[in-house]
Amino acid sequence: MLEIGCGREGGLVAMLASAGYDVLGVDPAAPEGPSFRRARFQEVDGDYDAVVAGRVLHHVDPLDAGIAKLASLAPLLVVDEFAWNRIDADARDWYEGQHRMLAAAGADPPGPPDLGAWAERHPDLHAHETLLAALRAHYDERALEWVPYLHRWLNGPSSEALESTLIGAGAIPAIGYRWVGTAATPARR
Repeated sequence: MLEIGCGREGGLVAMLASAGYDVLGVDPAAPEGPSFRRARFQEVDGDYDAVVAGRVLHHVDPLDAGIAKLASLAPLLVVDEFAWNRIDADARDWYEGQHRMLAAAGADPPGPPDLGAWAERHPDLHAHETLLAALRAHYDERALEWVPYLHRWLNGPSSEALESTLIGAGAIPAIGYRWVGTAATPARR
C-alpha cells in the first residue's frame, strides 16, 4: 500500500502497518525511517495494491498527470478530501463562530480563524468538481460519500456531532468527501 502526502507526522502509515499492511508513506517532509520516503509521489515507481491520498490531491499540479501517475501505481485509489469551494456563508459563519468560542474557552483550534482569509492565501487549490473530473477520467468511481470536515479544523469536544447535525438539517453543506475508484480499463483512458 502507498500513502501519498503522509506529511511530517507520517499520516496513516503506522496504523496501516499495525493492521498488517506493507505500507510506504511518501511526502517531501516524510519522517525518517524504512516505511517512509522523502519525495513527491510523482517520483515513486513500483506496483502497489492501493494508494491512499488524504487531503493532498487538491494541491497536485499538473492534476491530470498526477492522477494518471497514481493509476499507473495501483488499481485502487482511496481519497479523503475536502471541497473548500463548497464553504458557503452559512458554513463559514458557523465555523468561525465555533472557532471564536473554542479560542475564548482556552482551546487552540488547529484551523484558520478566518476562512475568507484562508481562501485568499490558497488561490491555486483545485475545486472539488475539477478534482472529481480528473479522478473519474482515470478511475471508475466505486464510492463517493459527503462527510463533515470542518470539525477537523476545530477539534472541539462536540464539533463533529454538531457539524453532522447541521449538515443533516440542511443548514450547512458537507465539505468533506471520501472517494474510492478502481483504475479504468485501458479502452476508457
